[in-house]
This record gives sequence, structure tokens and C-alpha cells, in this order.
Amino acid sequence: MRLSHMRPVRAAVFDDPNLVSCAGLVPVMALADQCGLAGLSDKHLSVPTDKGANAGGKVNALVAGMIAGADSIDDMALLRHGAMGTLFDRPYAPSTLGSFLREFRFGHVRQLDAVAARLLSGLGEHTPVLAGIDGPVLVDIDGSIIEVHGHTKQGSGYGYTGVRGLNALIATVTTEKAAPVIVGQRLRKGACGSPRGAARMIADTLAALRRLRPTAATAPVLVRADSAFYGHRAVGAALRGGAQVSVTVRLDPKVKAAIAAIGENAWTAIEYTDAVFDDTTGKWISRAEVAETPFTAFTSKKATEQVQGRLVVRRIPDLNPASTDGQGTLFDTWRFHAFFTTSDLDTVTADATHRGHAIIEQVHADLKGSALAHLPSGRFAANAAWLVLAVMAFNLTRAAATITGSTLGRARTATIRRTLITVPARIASSARRLTLHLPRGWPWEAAWKALFNKRFGRNKPIRA
Repeated sequence: MRLSHMRPVRAAVFDDPNLVSCAGLVPVMALADQCGLAGLSDKHLSVPTDKGANAGGKVNALVAGMIAGADSIDDMALLRHGAMGTLFDRPYAPSTLGSFLREFRFGHVRQLDAVAARLLSGLGEHTPVLAGIDGPVLVDIDGSIIEVHGHTKQGSGYGYTGVRGLNALIATVTTEKAAPVIVGQRLRKGACGSPRGAARMIADTLAALRRLRPTAATAPVLVRADSAFYGHRAVGAALRGGAQVSVTVRLDPKVKAAIAAIGENAWTAIEYTDAVFDDTTGKWISRAEVAETPFTAFTSKKATEQVQGRLVVRRIPDLNPASTDGQGTLFDTWRFHAFFTTSDLDTVTADATHRGHAIIEQVHADLKGSALAHLPSGRFAANAAWLVLAVMAFNLTRAAATITGSTLGRARTATIRRTLITVPARIASSARRLTLHLPRGWPWEAAWKALFNKRFGRNKPIRA
């Protein structure tokens, strides 16, 4: 797009007190108020000294800043431009919000966890963000290293990725009708092993899920995880919580022996990457195949910790086999991927369902592309609180998008922010009422109006 030559720009002045750059915060934070975010924070947070005063207002401000695109404490300054002080009560300075976070200790982070859980429950009551929660539910758990630079951040270390950082463990819930929302979160030391604390996280997540679901809900819950969580503690926690499991296994000698015992006629071609459907035979022509075999997990443990289930195996041709010194192979060479499951899904469906675990990687990437691009403090507890606040911002943004009745309910946070949040507006005041004047021809006007009208009512100006 080229600049106009008919009316060239000659000047730019930052002088309009009636403009805002993120008008979408109005309906989104109204939704937060409807779900009681500020009140919950005031009730459950006991951050000491004057720094912890008006905890509800400060949590609201931090969440609002993250929704608008802030990924550092200094970025919270975007809440203080133009007419933001007219639309919102007491926009805090970044230094005030930073001081508030630095007063957090481990117990305060757990209190904030309680606020996040109750906020999600409120969002489920007022929006379709948890649609289908009474049906089959998928719970995914995984950790990710958030890179930091320098050794001054408490708890930072070199994790499994080989970079210095802190380890963010999250658990998500997905239904057949709704995109993932985050139900549990923990910040851990960077050198922490992935399974550490996983059993507790799974137990807490399933307990939270029971509170979110109707009492009469009986549809199955499936916990999915990668091989880092294949252990009797994590799997046992899921089973005790009433869930089924689908967990990737490492190819140890026992698993290899089980795979070798699978008969050649047991393999079924599946729809996979380059698969092609043959109309004549009604089957998929694929370079991937699946099979299953009964399997007992954790046989090295005592009998009460062993788990009966199935080993589902997917094999694909190995395009880079080990050197054979110029000799061809008598049989095809395969790469195998196996997971252990206690579900009653058929083999093909179980495999496709397990591969869907990759969705949690998208959630991690979404967080890192938003508020978790940085961990802003040198203090571990402050960064742990920042993670919880980022989760609340993620869930609130997702919930707001589901109200629009469009595909935005499954979009990335960056897309929702661009279309619904960071919309410029001019504020007009009349008879103690405010009106937002937004850009004519905004491509997502219908979605924005749907969100606004849901909270304020059609064509009803905002009360000052």
C-alpha cells in the first residue's frame, strides 16, 4: 500500500485526549466485572503492606494490559493514554503494578490460582467458552521452557531444551464444541524435570474440572500427555481422578518386545499427512499404519501400581534408515510411535485422538506470543503470579471471542486482539453518557458489535 500523493502527511501531533487505541477492552473488562474478577481478587488475595491495597483493581489492570498486548511491566503504560482514564477507573502506573507483583510470595500465588479457577467458572456461566463440558472432555498437560537471559532471575536454569529459562507447566481442557482453555498452571525452576509435580497438577485439574461440569455429567475424561509424564504417579493420579489416560511411552526393551509381537496382518492404514482416499476401495492409501496389543504398564512396581491397558502403535516408513553398507533390507524399515491408553476407543480413533495432544503446544506458543514473551521480574514468585495473570488474560480473551458467534472463538490470541481489542475509538460525552466512535468499515464490525451488545445492550451508550 502506497501513501497518498494527493494529500500527503506533513505533521503528526499527540494531542487528542478523547482517543483510545484499544476500545475492545471496554466490553472485555465489562465481562471480567460480570464474572467478579475484581471482587474475587479482593476476597482471596492477602498481599501485605500498602503495595497489596486494592488488589482487585491492580489484578484487573494487569489482566487488561495483557489482553491489550503488554508483555512486560513497563508495557502497562498503554493503559494510561488518551481517554483511558475516562473509560476506566484509576489506571495504575507501571511502577505501582510492579511493586504489587514483587510483594507476592508462594502462598499469594496459590491465592491467585484460586481467583483464576473461579474466574473460569464465571466465564463458563456467562459465555460459551466451556460449551460441551458435559460431554467427552480432553485434558492435556505439558511443560514449556520460557527463555530468560542472565542468571539474576530466581529459579532460572538450563532445562531439557538446553536454554536458560523457567518451566511453565499448564493443563488445558478441550471439548468437542470448544477450543482449549487453561485450567491449571504452575511455574517451576528451569532445571526442573517435566514429571515433577505433574501428579499434583493432574489431580488439581481433574478436581477443577469436576467443579466446572454438571453433577450429572458421566461422559469420559481423557488425560493426554507425552512420554515425560509416563510414570505410575502421573498415570495413577489421572485414574484416581476418574479419568482415562493416553500417554506416549518410551521405546524401552519391554515396549519393543510388545511391538515385535504384533502380527503383520494386524496393521491398519490410517489417514495421515500424505494419505489419499481411494473411492474404489473406500479405504485410505497411506504410508502410516496402526495396531494395538494388550499391555501392562509399570510392571517393575508393586502390583497395586501396575495398570492394565493397551499399547497402540503407529508405524511409518523410515526414510533415513541406518546404514546397511550397501546391502538392501529384506523387509521394510519402519519408525514406531507408541502410547499407552486405558480408553475404550477403537485403534484408529485412539491414535488420531492421541495425536491431537499437539494442541497444547499451540497454547504454549500462544502464551509466548503474548504475555509470556517475557518473565518481567527477577523474583520467582512475581513471575509465577505473572503466569497466572497471563492464563486469566488468555481465558478471558477466548471467552470474549466465543460471544461473537464467529470463528474467532478458536482463533489465536493475537488474532482476537487485532480484530476485537486493539480497535481505535474516539470518546464523545453527552448527558453523563459516553459513546465510542469506531472506524467506519471495520472488517470485524459485526463480531465487535455482538460482543459489545451482549454486555451493554443494543445501541445503549456506556454510563459514565
